[in-house]
Amino acid sequence: MKDDVFYMKIAIANAKAMKGQTSPNPLVGAVIVQGGEIVGIGAHLKAGEPHAEIHALQMAGEKAKDADMYVTLEPCTHHGKTGPCTEAIINSGIKRVLIATQDPNPLVAGKGVSLLKQAGIEVEEGICKREADRLNVPFFHLIQTDFPYVILKSAISLDGKIATARQESKWITGTEAREEVKRLRQEADAVITGVETIIQDDAGLIVKDSIMTQPIRVILDSTLRIPLHAKCLTDHMAETIICTSRTYDQKKYDQLIQKGFHVFITSGEHRTDIHEVLKMLKERSVMSVLVEAGGNVSASFLEASLVNEAVIYMAPLLIGGKHAPTFFEGEGVKKLKEAIRPADIEYSMVGKDLKMTMRFQ
Repeated sequence: MKDDVFYMKIAIANAKAMKGQTSPNPLVGAVIVQGGEIVGIGAHLKAGEPHAEIHALQMAGEKAKDADMYVTLEPCTHHGKTGPCTEAIINSGIKRVLIATQDPNPLVAGKGVSLLKQAGIEVEEGICKREADRLNVPFFHLIQTDFPYVILKSAISLDGKIATARQESKWITGTEAREEVKRLRQEADAVITGVETIIQDDAGLIVKDSIMTQPIRVILDSTLRIPLHAKCLTDHMAETIICTSRTYDQKKYDQLIQKGFHVFITSGEHRTDIHEVLKMLKERSVMSVLVEAGGNVSASFLEASLVNEAVIYMAPLLIGGKHAPTFFEGEGVKKLKEAIRPADIEYSMVGKDLKMTMRFQ
């Protein structure tokens, strides 16, 4: 068992290294061991490319016969852009497969394990299950709810402000926290913000100096107030979708369409319907979303119970000011018993800033 955990943790580490690259597919790592020696190792690199098991089998070659395979997620059984991994494993002569966690995808869910056992391969499940489950929280959430996984990020002062009363916000947190935010953006398939953030900060919402695909930029703009000279419309760094309500400005809509932008009209009367926005993103194979916005947009997601995880960086400074914006505005709760509470919370220090990671049911 001790060796099994060791090899599975190597598979998990390889899968984790691909974070931000495989969507809408899950993160998967595989290790093949023959006589106490690693003879094959692999990770799923990108959707449409070979799965982790195939990379490991190709590396192992003939040494895969009678070997053990450690894989972080149940091998697939269906034909998609690549062939089924179970078939390749069976044909390779692997004698034992250790699986960290089952795939909730109805196309797989238990079928991979069943096929391997029918072929006479010994199968063990549950090695490092908790770590493997944490790898693919967004993937599991999308499969089980049909909604992208939503992470809300904010940088605040000790008194909960995200800017001064004059809208100055650069920079509340330190460089270390800002570097982490770059990683959060890179790992997300889409970044959502409100038009007010574009007007006030001219936010580009890109990951600077990245060689990876930039996340889709989604601007919530109920009346289409977005300036045509905004950076997100003119820098050509990433796809931008403007989401609006039924009370949108027709003239601005025509201008945006003429310039080739995608404007998504929701059924909201005076506000952009964020449920419809998330459904639209799901149809575009978006698995995870990062919300980086002002207090009203953050409140709309929190009050609608659409936030799965909140990452808050709290800086050791006080801003004050009755009219300085906070990260959670909206209507607010009437009674303390109605307060939104996380299911669990983790604390850590990032430079001089306190990082709080909260997960919601």
